[in-house]
Amino acid sequence: MNAATPHTRQIGLTASDGTDLEAEVSWPAGDVSAVVVLSHPHPLYGGDMCNPLIDHLFRALPATGIAALRYNFRGVGSSGGEHDNGGAEQLDAAAAFADAAALASEGDADGVAPVVSAGWSFGGDVSLSADHDELAAWVGIAAPIRIVAESSMAAPADARPKLLLVPEHDQFRSPAEASEIFSSWTNAQMRTIAGGDHFLMGHARAVAEMIGEFVADL
Repeated sequence: MNAATPHTRQIGLTASDGTDLEAEVSWPAGDVSAVVVLSHPHPLYGGDMCNPLIDHLFRALPATGIAALRYNFRGVGSSGGEHDNGGAEQLDAAAAFADAAALASEGDADGVAPVVSAGWSFGGDVSLSADHDELAAWVGIAAPIRIVAESSMAAPADARPKLLLVPEHDQFRSPAEASEIFSSWTNAQMRTIAGGDHFLMGHARAVAEMIGEFVADL
């Protein structure tokens, strides 16, 4: 086996309020350069951990030596609890970060692989709001910055690096609007996904490559 043939296994997460969450991890066979936690789009509009973009990242990142953990927010799939409009879901993201941090000790020969959050849309806002001591960086993919108030997010003022990926034709937050918002964020870089809209059909490979490049620089 090699990094192109990862091992996938089901895992269980428990949020700090006792809610059990459905999750799985895809682990490269070789050395692991990072563990990326994937947070899915809005549950009330069909979002779950098997959405096409999340599914692509879950399969593509391990082929490059980056482990991937994906999970269902509360009230989705086999996860317990009920949808909470991005509030209690922050506990779900934090639980995923914690589990990824525990798994990261299985990483590279130098010790612990960095844990990176990568959330799409609803999952972007929620995961930019959540934190863990072992989290190394955040990636926001088409994060609308309106589901959770920016003032209550953990990421904006934090010194850890952030990558904000904004589709050129995003229906919910244009690159111009996003640039104005992110210009005040600490240690943040924004990249525009040329030709993409909020749903990023046909652009999953580009997203995976941008995440890979970002992780390589951590």
